[in-house]
Amino acid sequence: MTNDNNKRSAFVVAPDWLEQHLGDPGIRIVDAAWYLPAQQRDPKAEYRAAHIPGAVFFDQDAIADQASGLPHTLPSPEGFARAVGAMGISENDTIIVYDGPGIFTAPRVWWMFRIMGAKNVFVLDGGMDGWKADGRPTTAEVPSPAPQTFHASFNARAVTSFERMKDIVENRLAQVADARGAGRFSGEEPEPRAGMRSGHMPGARSLPSGVFSEGGKLKDLDALRQTFANAGVDLTKPVVTTCGSGVTAAIITLALQSLGHTDNTLYDGSWSEWGGRLDTPVAIGRE
Repeated sequence: MTNDNNKRSAFVVAPDWLEQHLGDPGIRIVDAAWYLPAQQRDPKAEYRAAHIPGAVFFDQDAIADQASGLPHTLPSPEGFARAVGAMGISENDTIIVYDGPGIFTAPRVWWMFRIMGAKNVFVLDGGMDGWKADGRPTTAEVPSPAPQTFHASFNARAVTSFERMKDIVENRLAQVADARGAGRFSGEEPEPRAGMRSGHMPGARSLPSGVFSEGGKLKDLDALRQTFANAGVDLTKPVVTTCGSGVTAAIITLALQSLGHTDNTLYDGSWSEWGGRLDTPVAIGRE
């Protein structure tokens, strides 16, 4: 439906396809942009100024477990269902998620929809930046979709808890793929969040989130496969993805699932939880 090239991910949609299907029944478009402070971009302001026609804004800070003490932790299935139902989205819709640069924060919301029970969820290649650069249609008009009922069916097995992560690290039960930048992984650069240790979980592999895309578009399947091989990740074995706060870890998840790898989970607490504690082992260096 979205991709007739068997060398490309089945979970990524081309902007040409989306432009041709704007306004089609059952197509729901979601702006999932979110930025770190250092990027100096305001996703809500950018959405209000220009977005893809029909797109609703998914606030990753608001649609979260506010009681967790960690940034944008997964909300309850009931909370997620209420939020996206109010956006006019049901689990049976075809959902296209995009962010600003492309393959940055959209995969997190792609993953959330999928683990909450939606089946037809895709990420827009190139993001909003690419969409605008191509001169495709945008609008400042905020849609008012009719509320829908989203029937959540939460796949708890797709999420790794802190206790499970401790067991995985201690006993090397799965490969750990870390999407943070190489300097943060090695401990050579400080974490952007105050009071957090630098370094990585012992045994983790460094897979900075940017290595999976080029020009805001997800690399082809052969290149994705080579990226994992270069990092020493064995695609025949289980993988846990992690990052700073659980957002860009989903880029690795998207790449894994694009390659048909199904034995993977995402550590939602990620380094915000692990590095923010004093009772967790931390390794320094590039290995």
